[in-house]
Amino acid sequence: MNPRIEENRSHPRLAGLLGAYHLVNQAEKGTAVESVAALPAVYRVEAEDPAGAFAADTVLLATPAGASAPVGCVVLKAPRAGRAPEIKRLWVSPEARRKGLAKALMAEALRRAAAGGAPAVRLTVWSWRDEPLALYRSLGFAVVDPWDDRPDLLCLEKPLDVVERLSPAAVRAHAADGLAALLVDAVDGGASVGFLAPLDRAEAAAWWDRAAGEAAEGVRDVWAAHGPDGRLVGVVTLARTGTANGRHRGEIARLLVHRSARGRGLGRRLLAAAEAHAAATGLGLLVLDTQTDSPAERLYRGAGWTAAGTIPDFAADPSGTLRPTTLYYKRLGQDTP
Repeated sequence: MNPRIEENRSHPRLAGLLGAYHLVNQAEKGTAVESVAALPAVYRVEAEDPAGAFAADTVLLATPAGASAPVGCVVLKAPRAGRAPEIKRLWVSPEARRKGLAKALMAEALRRAAAGGAPAVRLTVWSWRDEPLALYRSLGFAVVDPWDDRPDLLCLEKPLDVVERLSPAAVRAHAADGLAALLVDAVDGGASVGFLAPLDRAEAAAWWDRAAGEAAEGVRDVWAAHGPDGRLVGVVTLARTGTANGRHRGEIARLLVHRSARGRGLGRRLLAAAEAHAAATGLGLLVLDTQTDSPAERLYRGAGWTAAGTIPDFAADPSGTLRPTTLYYKRLGQDTP
C-alpha cells in the first residue's frame, strides 16, 4: 500500500523530524551538536517553530501504510525573486527507510511545483550523501552551475512540464508523432473524444493535420505540454465560432493528458492557458462537452465551470457504447455565471 502524504506545517511530529535532520546534518559537516537547542539559530528556529519558519512554504509529511504518525518530511520552498522553487529538508527516520517514502515525498513535491506552474525545481545536496544524490538523479535532477558556493555542496535542478501555444507549423510537425500518440492514448484509455477503438495512428494524425489548417485560418488555437525530455504529454485546443452572432464565444476541445503524465496538474494548466488566451483575445464565454461522470468533470467543476445539462446517449465511448454527455460553460472575467 502507498504511504499517506499530507500537507501540515503544524503537525506535532514535524519538529522532531526537522530536529533529527539538522542534528545529523551538523554531524556530517563536522560541526556536531548535542541537542536542538545548540543548533545554529537559522536551523534551530525550524525545529522549534516549523509552522512559523515555513509559513510561506509547502510542508509535506509521509506516514507509512498502517502507521498512525508521520516518519518523513520534505519542504517545497515558495519561489522567490523569480527563482525556481527549492526542495529542502527531505528526511525519513532511519527505521523507516528503503520503503519508498522519500521517493513518494519527492513525487508529491514535484507534482505540486508543476501544478503551480513552475518551469523547474532546484535543490542542494552535500556531495558525500550518496543515497539522496542517487534518488535525485533517478528523478531527473542534474548538477547545474552553483547558486551556493559552499565547498562540497552540489546544486541540482530538474525542468518540469512546459506548456506553450503551438504555431500552425508546429501543430503540423507534431501531428504524426506526439499529437497522434496523445489521441491514440486517450482512446485506448477509454476517453470519449470522437473516435472508436482501436484508433489508427494515421487517422489520429489526419485529425491533427486538419487542426493545423484550422490554426492557420485563425479558428483554432492549440497548446501542448512538453515533459522534461521534450516529449508531448498533454494538449488542448480552443475553437472559435465562425458565425457572426457567435464571435464572443469559443469551445474547449481535445483536452488530453497522457496516462503516464497524469497527477501532475497538467490538465488544469492546459485549461488555464486556453482560458487566459480566450479572455485576452476578447472571448467572453467558453463551452465544452464531456462524458457524464468522467474524471474530466472534476477538473472542469474545480476550475469554475458550470454544468448546463446532460444529454442521454449523446455519443459512443471508444467501445461503441452510447453514453450521456454533460454540457458545460464558463463566463470569462467573472467568478460566477
